[in-house]
Amino acid sequence: MLGLVGLLATGDWLSAAVPQPILSVPAGPAPLEMTVDLPDGFEPAASAAWQLVEVDDPAVIVPVQLVAAIAPDGTAGRASGRLIANVPPRDGAKAPRRFRLEAAKASPGSEQSGFQFKEVSDKSLAIWEGKRPVLVYNHGVITCQRVPEKDHRRRRGCYVHPVWGLGGEVLTDDFSKDHYHHHGIFWTWPHIGIAGKEYNLWAGNNIKNEFVRWVCRKAGPTAAVLGVENGWFVGEKKVMIERVWLEAYKASDSARSLDIELTWIPLDNPITLWGAGGKSYGGLTMPFAPPSNKDKNTVITVPSGRTDRDLPDTRLTWADFTSKFAGAAAPSGAAVFVHPGHPDYPPAWLIRHYGPLCVGWPGVKPKTFEPGEPIRLNYRIWIHKTAVQPAVLARAYDGYKATTAVKWE
Repeated sequence: MLGLVGLLATGDWLSAAVPQPILSVPAGPAPLEMTVDLPDGFEPAASAAWQLVEVDDPAVIVPVQLVAAIAPDGTAGRASGRLIANVPPRDGAKAPRRFRLEAAKASPGSEQSGFQFKEVSDKSLAIWEGKRPVLVYNHGVITCQRVPEKDHRRRRGCYVHPVWGLGGEVLTDDFSKDHYHHHGIFWTWPHIGIAGKEYNLWAGNNIKNEFVRWVCRKAGPTAAVLGVENGWFVGEKKVMIERVWLEAYKASDSARSLDIELTWIPLDNPITLWGAGGKSYGGLTMPFAPPSNKDKNTVITVPSGRTDRDLPDTRLTWADFTSKFAGAAAPSGAAVFVHPGHPDYPPAWLIRHYGPLCVGWPGVKPKTFEPGEPIRLNYRIWIHKTAVQPAVLARAYDGYKATTAVKWE
């Protein structure tokens, strides 16, 4: 007898008394770029291609890419335990929209098209979509010769840089001349308490993070998924496990989403984290490259609208940085979105017009985490090709929030 997998792969549902997996998706004006765990008991055939077909409008067919699930501790779960899809909006759709998960005919070469991983060096791994670079994850130690030899900020690893805009411009900064410690997209704290001593991973002078192993590397037509395990080390002693998942979605004509899931697990001792007093930096940080000219063309947008002020210790759900970057003909930018399930939502940020968007968590007040207790934080980087209005940013964030309501019936 055919099991669930066989029935899905053959499409023989009409004669089978087995319920089809139905995915319930909120209706709205924004695309839903989402990852969702597959239903319990569903083990897809490794060789099959899959798609979502809308129940109320079968002409709407959404390609699906299957990737490894993420376990609660940040390791890889089932090899094909999640689906990744980009569900476009549909005029007149009633909420919720319902989709069948079914087998699809794989187009020739589909597994080789779309995203690829490329080794930049023995220290860096790049993600490309077709002929366009997306980002580089630096797993090895990167050194900047401009930084004095005795300055501990001369070397760092375990971060994302460059991140490219859709026009080929580099959005992020690294080893800024006045802030050597800024580096692409990174996640560190200036204050870390362990066993009665204080450490500073933000500057990296007495604690460091180091690459341990790859957890997942999966490139396909819809997304590229990279899972990494690092460690925080004091000398030779590992004090914290760090696991990072990056999911780069296929770009539209105007935007690309990059999801980041971070998990930390203290090892032998409780670990206390807190940010810079009065500022609240410490956590996920994205320093942008400086403008390509001397004009004051940087625009910061937050949920309340555009602001001409820096924002220290300010609670926000998202923030956007738009400027004219080197090599670009027009302004572009990226927003950092905070997941609605983020602890202490919304967290307190530090925002500066010269470049960095800093999501400060747990903020300026210390918070202690026990050994074996996972700390999980989720964010989206929403990259846009041109300058956009505040309403467009709000709609994109609403689409990100709506993914939390996706569920199997």
